[in-house]
Amino acid sequence: MEKSRKWCFWRKPKIKATPPMPIILLLLLSIFETGISSTADHFKVDGKVLELDESNFDLAISSLNYILVDFYAPWCRHCKLLSPQLDEAAPVLAGLKEPIVIAKVNADKFTRLASKHDVDAYPTLKLFMHGVSMEYYGPRKADSLVQYLKKFVSTDVSILISDSAISDFVEEAGTFFPIFIGFDLNETVLSNLAVKYKKRAWFSVAKDFSDEAKVLYDMEKFPALVAIHPNYKQQSIFYGPFEGEKKKRRNY
Repeated sequence: MEKSRKWCFWRKPKIKATPPMPIILLLLLSIFETGISSTADHFKVDGKVLELDESNFDLAISSLNYILVDFYAPWCRHCKLLSPQLDEAAPVLAGLKEPIVIAKVNADKFTRLASKHDVDAYPTLKLFMHGVSMEYYGPRKADSLVQYLKKFVSTDVSILISDSAISDFVEEAGTFFPIFIGFDLNETVLSNLAVKYKKRAWFSVAKDFSDEAKVLYDMEKFPALVAIHPNYKQQSIFYGPFEGEKKKRRNY
């Protein structure tokens, strides 16, 4: 009978004398260092896609802070289309300040591993952040995938100190997530929101900016929280009050 396939979508012992304490410590340190070395050697962040299976999956997840795993099936057409995109994105993501490693698992072969992680369609992408997984529903083209994933390793609240920094921040944020910029706003006002919604929006505060920025973002006073909705090409402005924020000095 042909093996069933999941759907393919574009998812009394002798007592020995105890060695002197220094020797025990040396032995323990030796074992510990060997373990670290073998783990580091096994999962090099070199921009290549890792091949994982039931023997090394848990070790990879616990050893790497950020890892995107592609659960695929060799016969799946969409998996074959996705594979070169992941190969292209892998070295770029590995080169980030906080690297993201791409790995893949043959879920058609390692069925128990796939079942453990609720894989019921191919390909299924899951992002593991410090051991905690979430389903990846973002874009699958290499460039867009890289831009999308940068959000998850970004600073909670970016500090912008010039008009060019503001412009660069908005451009690099892309169009996948809402963008919040607090003009003349203390970062502590946004810090709790930034942590809570880190996976869903970009947060920043502009510490220094020109009159041109005021005109560009159509601000009437400060502090001001500008919310940009790239997908809808819309902008909203909130002037407070802001919890924990003292009265600002800037006047126009």
